[in-house]
Amino acid sequence: MRIGIGTGYWPWFTFERQVEMAVLADELGFDSIWASEGWGQDVVSFLGYVAARTEHVRLGTAIMQIPARPPTTAAMAAASLDVISGGRVSLGLGLSGPQVSEGWYGVPFAQPLARTRAYVEAIRRALSGERMPVQLPDGVAGTGLGKELRLLARPVQQQISIFLGVTSPKAIEQCAEIADGWLGAFVDPSQRSFEIDALVAGLAAAGRPREEFTVATLTPTSVAPTVAEAIANVKPWLVMYLGAMGAKEKNFYVELADRYGYGDPAREVQAKYLDGDRTGAAAALPDELVQAVSIATDPAGLPDRVAAYREAGVDLLIAIPGGDELGTIRALAGAH
Repeated sequence: MRIGIGTGYWPWFTFERQVEMAVLADELGFDSIWASEGWGQDVVSFLGYVAARTEHVRLGTAIMQIPARPPTTAAMAAASLDVISGGRVSLGLGLSGPQVSEGWYGVPFAQPLARTRAYVEAIRRALSGERMPVQLPDGVAGTGLGKELRLLARPVQQQISIFLGVTSPKAIEQCAEIADGWLGAFVDPSQRSFEIDALVAGLAAAGRPREEFTVATLTPTSVAPTVAEAIANVKPWLVMYLGAMGAKEKNFYVELADRYGYGDPAREVQAKYLDGDRTGAAAALPDELVQAVSIATDPAGLPDRVAAYREAGVDLLIAIPGGDELGTIRALAGAH
């Protein structure tokens, strides 16, 4: 199993700390660093900067938001970053949720499976150098002067790997069919049947070899002097995602916690958070759920916790450091 480092997005980390983490990961021989975006910092500009500050580590988007860019624009960004980095880019994509898609980007959150499939297909076509059809939406006439064009930039890699960040069963099945890898968030390695086994089954149904597909997990991680301190360091990630990353009626992370058997406390966290009670939301989050979907440990427990992901079938563990971020990265370097 390979280990990468997730640099998150502002305001979780400052730009300076993100760069420190990326440079340290490069120096310590980690597989990759993965940058995220919400509705502030974007992944493209950050990874362009980091490409110039690193030499070996792979650079991934986890995730680049589909509603933020037409697929041709995403292909331009991927090709440009691949050239700048010397062929080190992986492209992780996701739809985000209806609040961000419609509220920030003005893109309807509809037909998620069909939209994702079409987006991936269009990126692959553009990156391959195929002439692209005029990109006007259906029903929009335009001037009639639109021209079919080919991407002028050519990536270094023959094929840039495309990962999908998805959680629902149908989306996971489609990911196994059309993507090169999966980006799971808050994965419980002791309950692999919900996602990892579903991916393996989807690969078999699509006639694809398991070894050609990468199962990756975005995992909040803290290595601290005590387990209690480590739990406190990673808990804010779960509180935020259960409470704020989605509407009350549609929160993918609450739905995931429900499948893991923590539906009632997850909904309590969400309700308190949405009512403005951040302290109560944190208190409602069970330590057992935190430990199930993160690496929150003291140094002695780190090897076993990392091994749990390996044994569950994870190919790439993407650790998002919490607490002493650089100390956690150094501890992970000794565990892989």
